[in-house]
Amino acid sequence: MPELPEVETVRDGLARHVLGSTVAGVEVRRASSVRRHLPGPADFRNRLVGRTLTAAVRRGKFLWLLLDDARSGEALLAHLGMSGQLLVRDTPGATEDHPHLRTRLVLDGPTGARVLDFVDQRTFGHLSVADLMPTPDGAPAGRGSDLAELPEPVAHIARDLLDPYLDRPALVAAVRRRRTEIKRALLDQTLVSGIGNIYADEALWRAGLHGARPTGALRPVEVGRVLDAADQVMRAALVVGGTSFDALYVDVNGASGYFDRSLAVYGQAGRPCPRCGTPVVREAFMNRSSFRCPHCQSRPRPARLPVTRRRVP
Repeated sequence: MPELPEVETVRDGLARHVLGSTVAGVEVRRASSVRRHLPGPADFRNRLVGRTLTAAVRRGKFLWLLLDDARSGEALLAHLGMSGQLLVRDTPGATEDHPHLRTRLVLDGPTGARVLDFVDQRTFGHLSVADLMPTPDGAPAGRGSDLAELPEPVAHIARDLLDPYLDRPALVAAVRRRRTEIKRALLDQTLVSGIGNIYADEALWRAGLHGARPTGALRPVEVGRVLDAADQVMRAALVVGGTSFDALYVDVNGASGYFDRSLAVYGQAGRPCPRCGTPVVREAFMNRSSFRCPHCQSRPRPARLPVTRRRVP
């Protein structure tokens, strides 16, 4: 599933290629691609035609395009799911449509006609036109705009580690209050957004911690070390356009990212740990896979139960 670096790469591409364009037409090829727009495909189409795309914004793994000016109070919201892509094409009709094209926006931009295609092989992604609401903390909603409003379906999504308005000390305290494991906390988008399975494993390896470590037993400095590691690994991934294992993870021009070549443990089962040489192991985790170095990230010992002494009458 695309995580923060992959979604930010798409957001940056949209900001460079479609802002200032007006939606001249909308083709919903598959109604399920707009299933979160409850009034239906026709209403989705009617609410977009004639609107101008003015900003591309991201919060965690969600991204949206502001419609018209800030007073409009609406945005085109996109979630890429597991395989969603937003692809910009300069010459509509010049090439064959993508086999997994779900929705197309025909754009009239400053440099001529373009199309913005929502492509989704596994169909877990979706588009909708959403109303905006004020951010809970009054700060800008996300990367790409100073507007302190975000789409209502994103209201529960926390700020991410690359957000300058994130309160890092408050996040450390919130992680330690949770009664869960540190990897599960990293994946909780209501706690900190943008981190998925790939970057959680990479961050935990960098921090030298097992994902099953209880959050309540971690010292503040240990939580801070994991968050710093996640911050660093996602920034490194951003430089090369994110992680691509196949043709599913691409930017708006269809180019793949290259961070998969730098992964230390994720997907590296059986290969030597870059730090100590011990073979990386794969473990089952939440119907997915988790990867770690058994030497650098030793499994936590089970908590000892208190010994109850029987009183002798």
